[in-house]
Amino acid sequence: MKKLSKIGLDFIIDKITNSIENASTGEVFDTSVIPLTAKECNQLKKSSWQFNWSKEINDKSKSVYKLTTANNPTIIQGLISLEDMNDHMFMHLIESAKFNKGKDKIYLGVPGNLVAFACKVSMEKGYEGYLAFDAKTELIKHYQNSLNATHFRGLRMFIQPTAAIKLISQYFKS
Repeated sequence: MKKLSKIGLDFIIDKITNSIENASTGEVFDTSVIPLTAKECNQLKKSSWQFNWSKEINDKSKSVYKLTTANNPTIIQGLISLEDMNDHMFMHLIESAKFNKGKDKIYLGVPGNLVAFACKVSMEKGYEGYLAFDAKTELIKHYQNSLNATHFRGLRMFIQPTAAIKLISQYFKS
């Protein structure tokens, strides 16, 4: 059996929005979440991203997706790496673009949008929305409160169908 990541994720759910929202104006933008291509991955500036996304995209057991706004599909707002575990999805990595982090971020809702997408993928595969991930210890309560995630044991957390449906319906209206 393949060993899964033991490094806990440390993304912050800044706000559960209807899509992504401009942090200063409150304007909401429609988004798309689609697979990241190898060419796009090669164009990512290493200084702009915390994680090695080339490693993720080259791992054939994982799928990497990008979040963009509908009106500007060339600018990547965030990335997520998922693995199909045959009865649930596992979230290996999730990251907002550098300009969507910290107190001066441009958009709110990027991590929530990506987690909702992962739950949607799980639902579409017949896994009822189940999504598992490992969290940094100090963020377990944050994910319980913001995502209604359940703490399993150790660093492992998961999102159950009820919470998944709530997230999916918040971000994906169709």
